[in-house]
Amino acid sequence: MDTHVGIVLVSHSALMAAGLRELLLELGSGAVPVELAGGTEDGGLGTSYDLIVRAVAAADAGAGVVVLPDLGSSVLTARTALEDHPSCLVALVDAPFVEGAVAAVVTASAGASLAEVVSAAEGARDFRKL
Repeated sequence: MDTHVGIVLVSHSALMAAGLRELLLELGSGAVPVELAGGTEDGGLGTSYDLIVRAVAAADAGAGVVVLPDLGSSVLTARTALEDHPSCLVALVDAPFVEGAVAAVVTASAGASLAEVVSAAEGARDFRKL
């Protein structure tokens, strides 16, 4: 497969999303599209419907897109954006933000399908650190 499943990070903080993206780009060897919808359009804390819509479009290389929100209103905003712009190739994933994103990008970098990337991200909920 020439294209990889893309990842969209939806966070209340642009800085937090950017830091995670830095890690993901390294782990995915730059082959996996990782886009950000962090903060508000004016640079503040919060979430932005428009940033989410644009990030999903930018991450879509043809194999699908996994959307990972951090918490609270990012989930609601992402859900609304995806309901307004439905696609069977976009999945909003209930997974831990960091661990889910890491699992998703590693799996996507191996050329996995959208369903496999979603499953890997969701499975990260069971990762133990100690």
